Amino acid sequence: MVFIFYLNISYQDFLPYYQCHADKVEVREQGGKTLWINARHFRPFLTSAGLSGQFRLELDSNGQFHCLTRLS
Repeated sequence: MVFIFYLNISYQDFLPYYQCHADKVEVREQGGKTLWINARHFRPFLTSAGLSGQFRLELDSNGQFHCLTRLS
């Protein structure tokens, strides 16, 4: 399964996730489904400006996390 979504979170707004005070990021994918993704998967994409861009989430055949990539 593949889900595409846009994300725009400032660095300050992402701090609770980065500091493990919150663990799931809620996003709405292009088809309208709401997804909750573990925040640790976004850490490689965090900059001083925060998280911004289009992302692709891939799940395996069991619905488990496979990979997350930033498309733009």
